[in-house]
Amino acid sequence: MLRASVAPDEVTYIGVLCACTHAGMVDEGRDFFVKMITDHNIEPNVSHYGCMIDLLGRAGQLREAQEMISNIPMKANSIVWGALLGECRVHKDADLAKMAAKRLLELEPESGAVYVLLSNIYAACNRLHDVRSIQKMMMNKGIKKTPGCSLTEVSGAIHEFVAGDRGHSCSDEIYSKLDEMTQDLKFAGYVPDMSEVFLDVGEEEKESALYQHSEKLAIAFGLINYGPGTTIRIVKNLRMCVDYHQAAKFMSRLYEREVIVRDRTRFHHFRHGTCSCKDYW
Repeated sequence: MLRASVAPDEVTYIGVLCACTHAGMVDEGRDFFVKMITDHNIEPNVSHYGCMIDLLGRAGQLREAQEMISNIPMKANSIVWGALLGECRVHKDADLAKMAAKRLLELEPESGAVYVLLSNIYAACNRLHDVRSIQKMMMNKGIKKTPGCSLTEVSGAIHEFVAGDRGHSCSDEIYSKLDEMTQDLKFAGYVPDMSEVFLDVGEEEKESALYQHSEKLAIAFGLINYGPGTTIRIVKNLRMCVDYHQAAKFMSRLYEREVIVRDRTRFHHFRHGTCSCKDYW
C-alpha cells in the first residue's frame, strides 16, 4: 500500500497487527503500532490495543501485556481482557487468568465461555479444587458449557458430530474406524494431552473421552467416505484444543491426507505431520 501511495487506515492496521500476532512477529508488531501513530496520525482504538495484548500474550510476555492494559487511555473492554485470558491459557498462568476473568465477568456476567476457559486453565495447572469451584459456580448460575461440535461435508450433505456422539446412521462404522485410528496413533507415538480434561474420572476414562472428541469422529467419517489423498475439511464451533491439534498432525502424516480445520479463531492446514500455524496459535 505504501509503495502504491495508498494511505493505510485504522482497519488496515488491525489486519497488519493481527497478522503479526499469528506469525509471532512481536518486534515488527510493536514497530507498526508506533508507526501507525507517528507516521499516519492514527489514534489507536481499543481494537488496536486488543491486537497488541494478543501479540504480547502469545509471545509469553504476559506482564508487559498487563502493563499495557493499565496504560490504555480508554476503558479496556471484553476484547482486551478476552485476549489476555486466552493467552493465560496458552502459558498456563492461573493467577493472571483469574484476574482477567474477573474483569471479563464484570463486563459480561453471563458469559459461560469465560467460566469454561478459566476451568480449562485451572485444569491445565492441576488446580482441581478451583476447577470444581468454577463448575459449582456455573451450576448455581445455571450456566451451561456450549457443546463442541464439528461439521464435515460428504456428497453435498453436512454431517455434524458432538463428543461421544452415537446418533449418526453410520455410528458403528465410525467407531470401528476410530478404534483403528486409536491404535495407529498410539503405534506412531501419539500421546493424548489430558491437561485440559477436568473430568473427575480416572486416566483411562479421560483418554477415552479425548479419543471420542467431535473432530476425531469427523475425521473418521471423512476417512471412511473420501478416497485416498482427498482433503478432509472440518468446521468447528469452538477453538481447537491442544490435544486434537497434536493428533491432527499425526493423522495427516499417517493417512497421507491434508486436513483443513476452521475453528472459531483461524484456519489450520495439516499436512505431512505439520500445521500451517507452526504450532503458534
